[in-house]
Amino acid sequence: MTDLNGPGHKTERRWLPKGRTGPMAAALGVALAAVLFASAVSSQSDGALSGGTLSGDADLFGPVANVLEHPRCMNCHPRSDVPLQTDQRRIHQMNIQRGPADLGAPGAPCAACHGSANREFAGVPGAPHWQLAPLSMGWQGLNRTELCRALTDPALNGGRDLAALVEHMSADPLVLWGWAPGVDLTPVPVPHSDFVDQLTAWAEAGGPCPD
Repeated sequence: MTDLNGPGHKTERRWLPKGRTGPMAAALGVALAAVLFASAVSSQSDGALSGGTLSGDADLFGPVANVLEHPRCMNCHPRSDVPLQTDQRRIHQMNIQRGPADLGAPGAPCAACHGSANREFAGVPGAPHWQLAPLSMGWQGLNRTELCRALTDPALNGGRDLAALVEHMSADPLVLWGWAPGVDLTPVPVPHSDFVDQLTAWAEAGGPCPD
């Protein structure tokens, strides 16, 4: 026992187990840490099971955006009525315009020069249904959050859900042209099969967008 009040005071005596306080405190600390760890793990599991977007999910859009921001894609997705061309994204020569149906202006349609395949001898690229993307699908100048939201909004993307986006970018001949543009144009550097895998992973995660 010990006197807690010192000399001259009424002595209050308490029992303090000798040699036991250190081990007991350590044991309590370990138990508390275990409870806190289990709670944190449970919270993370609950978030995943309830469909909450985990912090890493939005990173899945990064590899997809790398492709969509390439000139082979972006040149045909302007936010104006003027298409772009070349790797430097220059305004199209000869004052070419979008036109009412995204196929060029009357008297100067896209098909006047661009056929269903590249014309290497003339230096003119081509692919089936050569045209601009609709103005609602204009991506030029968007940051990655805006690009992701525009891509996943059916009101802007032609009414496509995520599965339809994967199908479109997997098989559409005009999209595939970006990997074989010819005419001294730089192709999309990521193999198309890898891009489709990355796109599919992002879509299967619910199409999360970065903040």
